[in-house]
Amino acid sequence: MYSCLFCKIANKQISSEIVFENDSLLAFKDIRPSAPVHYLIVPKEHIQSIAHLKDNHRGVLSDLVFSAKALALKLGLGGYKLVFNVGREGGQIIDHLHLHLLGGWTNNEK
Repeated sequence: MYSCLFCKIANKQISSEIVFENDSLLAFKDIRPSAPVHYLIVPKEHIQSIAHLKDNHRGVLSDLVFSAKALALKLGLGGYKLVFNVGREGGQIIDHLHLHLLGGWTNNEK
């Protein structure tokens, strides 16, 4: 999808602070973080949202979650949140499936 921001990041048409990449997905810092640590993990394949998943996308979800777990471990996060926003009413701003990895709070900040 040529106008999709996350597709452009995945295709290296727009620069981003990428912290993880493999053949099927990448993770990068959110430019408007809502936590001390805030990364987005996105599949390279354009999928609009959770609502648009097909049966053949089951592996994509697994890859997203396990990559988030590995990234959280690499970052030394003792606890974290994983969030999918689905559709405008669910808070999704970019129409490309993405998983938010949020963490880094101290006990007083939550």
